[in-house]
Amino acid sequence: MSNSLSETVPPSKPEMKYGEREIEEGKLITFPNPRIGREYNIDITLPEFTCKCPFSGYPDFATIYISYVPDEKVVELKALKLYINSYRDRYISHEETANQILDDVVAACDPLKMTVKADFTPRGNVHTVVEVKHKKRK
Repeated sequence: MSNSLSETVPPSKPEMKYGEREIEEGKLITFPNPRIGREYNIDITLPEFTCKCPFSGYPDFATIYISYVPDEKVVELKALKLYINSYRDRYISHEETANQILDDVVAACDPLKMTVKADFTPRGNVHTVVEVKHKKRK
């Protein structure tokens, strides 16, 4: 007779879904600005941002607004969406969220100007909006 404990197989980790793989593998991608030398604004709204509070572990929800004047490169939107989705299981404060997004997108496309605004859904009767800015030095 065999011991049932020795034959117990640990539960297998569920296979990653294709979207989870894309988010995990994703990185910010850019392409050449089609109108270098012309100043124009690109405004992007990402209404389904989510992350986790680093103190409580509760989910936080926000709308992220990115507005920028490109220089030589423009951020590809699907890559930006996957990048933003990578925050969903990350423990990060509201303040660090806005600053990290700004740092990462500026590093990817080196714009003339950029503003990132993180408008968090109220939780516990507190509504937070964090706005950070970048201006390229000439």
